[in-house]
Amino acid sequence: MTPEATIVITTRNRRDDLRVSLTSALKQDLPLEILVIDDGSTDGTADMVRAEFPSVRVERSDKPLGLIVQRNRAAEMASTNFIVSIDDDAEFTSPSIVSTALKAFSDPRIAAVGIPFIDVKLNSNLQQHSPEPNGVYISHWYIGTAHVLRRDVFRKLGGYRGFFFVQQEEREYSMRMFREGYFVRVITCDPIHHYLSPKRPRGLNMMYSARNQCLICWLLIPATRLPVEFARVIWQQLRIGFRRGLFLWAAWGAIRGGLEAMRYLPFRKSMTRKQFSEYHRITRMGSVPLDELLRRLA
Repeated sequence: MTPEATIVITTRNRRDDLRVSLTSALKQDLPLEILVIDDGSTDGTADMVRAEFPSVRVERSDKPLGLIVQRNRAAEMASTNFIVSIDDDAEFTSPSIVSTALKAFSDPRIAAVGIPFIDVKLNSNLQQHSPEPNGVYISHWYIGTAHVLRRDVFRKLGGYRGFFFVQQEEREYSMRMFREGYFVRVITCDPIHHYLSPKRPRGLNMMYSARNQCLICWLLIPATRLPVEFARVIWQQLRIGFRRGLFLWAAWGAIRGGLEAMRYLPFRKSMTRKQFSEYHRITRMGSVPLDELLRRLA
């Protein structure tokens, strides 16, 4: 049967976590292509996939290229127009999650769907979900561990910014979609469970998060709002870094973001003031009905 979507899992040295993810992916109730991108693992990840999951396609890089570069590569390798992404430390909790998410692409302006998920090791809070089961609700972004993208739009807009390397690529891409008239929809369905593997470089992630948030301001915020937003983002990232015991990492990231801004001047194309105002309003509210958003943007 022809696959209706491609599940992409990018991984590095989390072989046992990945085994759980793949087992749940293979239980989905529609034909799917499953693609594992091994970012230079040294723990035998690719060999495990080939031996235990022969129907899964695995592509391995000899050296790490970074999550964002690998996700862009996956979009070129996928054979379908819908790319379902979960982390290697996450799993589908029911067979109907992907089929439900695909039905949410009911409007040509919807280019991404955020799937509900729970960070199981942190709390039981349901994140990234529609406020009601009926209606089309638009959010300001989606989370990397639980989403579906339209491949045609992703390629049209140039994919993720490779120079981000890791962290905040979904936010930047969501803002770029919004600028071009495409939106992120949130839905109601069974959640993905995300287990937050301890094999995460917390300091580096904090540094890249602060750096990339600064670059997002430079790339997409209207000039009249840029100074205020730049200052707000730096203050926000420093507070987060202090709260997590990673203040110096956050400070270094903010400095790098400021120093590197001019390097990426050719990529700057800001939202209009009206677009940014509406995007900021959705950020505050969490989600808004699509028809209301279109009226306000008109």
